Amino acid sequence: MHKDSTEFKAPVLLSGAGHFLTALALTISFLLAGPVTAPAETSPLIKMIEIRGNRKISTDTISSKMKSKEGEPFSKNTVQDDIRKLYGIGYFDDIRVEIEAFEGGVKLIYIFMEKPAIIRLDVQGNKELETKNIREKITLTTGAIANLALITDNAKKIVLYYQSEGYWLATVVPVINKVTDDGIALTFQIAEGPKVSIDKITIEGNTAVSDREIKRTMKTREWWIFSFLTGSGVYSEEQIRADLFKIKELYQSKGYIYIAVSEPEVVLSPDKKDLFITISLSEGDQYRVGSIKVKDNTVFSDAELINQIKTTSGLIFDRTALRKDIDKIIDLYMDRGYARADVDPLVDVKKEEKTADITLAVIEGGIFRIGRIDITGNIKTRDKVIRREMRLDEGDIFSKNLLTRSYQRINNLNYFESVDIRPAPKPDTQLMDIDVKVEEKLTGMLSIGGGYSSVDKFMVMGEITQTNLFGKGLQLKLKVDLSSRRSNYNISLRDPWFLDKPVSASIGVYNEQLDYTDYDKKATGGSITFGTELSEYVGTSINYQIEQVEITNVSDNASSLIRDQIGSKLTSSISPSIWRDSRDNYLDPTSGSKNALYLTFAGLGGDNHFWKLGVDSGWFFPVIWDTTIGLRGRYGCVRGYNSDEVPLYERFYVGGISTIRGLGFGEGGPVNEEGEKNGGVQQLIFNAEYIFPLVNEM
Repeated sequence: MHKDSTEFKAPVLLSGAGHFLTALALTISFLLAGPVTAPAETSPLIKMIEIRGNRKISTDTISSKMKSKEGEPFSKNTVQDDIRKLYGIGYFDDIRVEIEAFEGGVKLIYIFMEKPAIIRLDVQGNKELETKNIREKITLTTGAIANLALITDNAKKIVLYYQSEGYWLATVVPVINKVTDDGIALTFQIAEGPKVSIDKITIEGNTAVSDREIKRTMKTREWWIFSFLTGSGVYSEEQIRADLFKIKELYQSKGYIYIAVSEPEVVLSPDKKDLFITISLSEGDQYRVGSIKVKDNTVFSDAELINQIKTTSGLIFDRTALRKDIDKIIDLYMDRGYARADVDPLVDVKKEEKTADITLAVIEGGIFRIGRIDITGNIKTRDKVIRREMRLDEGDIFSKNLLTRSYQRINNLNYFESVDIRPAPKPDTQLMDIDVKVEEKLTGMLSIGGGYSSVDKFMVMGEITQTNLFGKGLQLKLKVDLSSRRSNYNISLRDPWFLDKPVSASIGVYNEQLDYTDYDKKATGGSITFGTELSEYVGTSINYQIEQVEITNVSDNASSLIRDQIGSKLTSSISPSIWRDSRDNYLDPTSGSKNALYLTFAGLGGDNHFWKLGVDSGWFFPVIWDTTIGLRGRYGCVRGYNSDEVPLYERFYVGGISTIRGLGFGEGGPVNEEGEKNGGVQQLIFNAEYIFPLVNEM
């Protein structure tokens, strides 16, 4: 109930103005221009249907709404139904039907008077909110038919927008003026009123749950000094109703089955700037779970289903937990192909014992198989690129888990703005079609940049990347970095499905020159890699790399470690690796992990002889408010053999964005007496991150 000194309601005032006729004029005239000769018991045939008076609405559109058809018997009831249906689309002010004798039957003449069109649309009276933002809420456009229902709906949309911004007293009047015989000017006249904020929310009748806990479950909040940042303190009818439901859910999760939440009492202050909200509760008694059992299940035993759930006898009755338990049982069935499985919870409340006996009635349905897999929205990307990521194929038994995994894999391609996968049961069959709808995004990138740093001085960089070349999923990358102390040229090409087989192949070449303080390094090399998946989450690869490194211009003050590197040496290495990756999203993971093990063996005809072992493990855990905790640990060691030392450029350097942020390159490792960063032959790194979105996805 809303109160000030009188009853308070947030009004939406809708009225017409000018000389525009808004009343319904629906006329049905059957004018018989001549005798219709037909036996009394037989209706004449409709020989012709003529449509007159329509200018903006096409004849085909009108005909598609009519049941009366040429060649069929005339029916007055059908004509009346046609008129009602045609009027219902909102385009006409008047509809008349005339009947004439014609070629031994009748001709029906539908005569329409169309509603006028909107030839000018304005917004007036707004001062606090920008016109362009208001216009974004309006769905009507110039040229549209002046449909009063749509005009009213748009006025309400503007009011709701004002209320969402705190202008709870805002009113909108659509003013209609006739400009021409078939055109009107529509103006939304706005009276904004003062901005109203929530001063206080009072909870009454609660003893089992504190005010603080109840308010924390609500999105409606009281105004505070930082409301301009958080958006709190604004009253919304829609939001308060959602909050009442959340309060009810909170109590029902604590065993209060019969919690009653009253309509909020909303009182406006005398100066019409503050709102006071009172929510009254009747908690009732707390109940515990009595017995819990399942019935009507044939696919799984009682024990198998009971083992899936956390609700047990003696616990406080928790409707939210029970809902999650039901979802687990349904998921169990859906992974066996029972795509229409459902569970009906039957709760027998015993008020004297304060217990609730639960019976889960299972509706198993039948096993569904996959019918058609339809892919739409891919303009550039070939069907096979998407289809090969599907974990289900036509004819397979339906599985919800595999459907979810299919979504993850297609989304992880990073070719699409959005991916939507929906099962669509075929009527009267045990087949489930899968509709895959994607919206492509730009997968090519050209970036050119420049900058200045104390180390590299002036630098320029350029990169061309295409992650979906020719729509085949090929990944091409060309990169150039140039500065006074560094030059880097790199080109690589990767095919995730080489020769249309589930084997990835990549090749790359590079040329890099770096001028360090005590020496210069030039590296030229190339690599080739093949990989494949061993299972859904486990993959392996093998990489061969050959690299020629030349160390020159060593300063006289350089350490013996650096001076020993002078000259040109060839490194020929092979690196097998294995990994497990269960991240839900490769770019922005919120759950899952990636664990990798690799071993590099260098020799194979080269000048350098060493082996290198690496372990990398990263885990992601969702927490509150769409945030994630990421934990990562890395271990590596490198050793020379055949009396060779580990080359300086094959050591581990800790520090920088890829290892430890806040430290410069190599600053986390050993430094000699001359202050040179020599790297290490072992590394152990642990990182912890708290990840939160700066902008929520729409």
